[in-house]
Amino acid sequence: MTPLVSIIMGSTSDLPVMEKACQLLDQLQIPFEVNALSAHRTPSEVEDFAQDAEPRGIKVIIAAAGMAAALPGVIAANTTLPVIGVPIKGMLDGLDAMLSIIQMPPGIPVATVGVNAAQNAAILAVQMLALSDEAIADRLWNYKDGLRAKIEKANQDLAALHYDFKTN
Repeated sequence: MTPLVSIIMGSTSDLPVMEKACQLLDQLQIPFEVNALSAHRTPSEVEDFAQDAEPRGIKVIIAAAGMAAALPGVIAANTTLPVIGVPIKGMLDGLDAMLSIIQMPPGIPVATVGVNAAQNAAILAVQMLALSDEAIADRLWNYKDGLRAKIEKANQDLAALHYDFKTN
């Protein structure tokens, strides 16, 4: 299998957050790879990775980083592929990482999801892939339909709750 999505994190300490992206991609049958690269400790490897990603078949990169959070921007500076940044909660409840990722200079965009929102990053990556792959689009619609069904079930459960002054 050739990976379509690459998940890159600054260190393996980010894996507990990024596992949600891995699980969602796996559930939707999207081939992906996972690696640790650091914009500060392995800068030349990050540059090589970013420049080599498209020729290897990667279509979307999800890059997670905390604190200084330079990784998504450095990757975006070295590729034309879409990069989705996941700020990792660390110092300042992740606000520092989020600001580092969203404040990119003109010409170097990084789509950014919420702090620790790896699952949303994976969904966004799948939405991008679904634009040109009908099978992926169908699996995405089924996933989204499952989200709707969960809320409908929750409302049924809430309707069954009894309180003296509950009106619905």
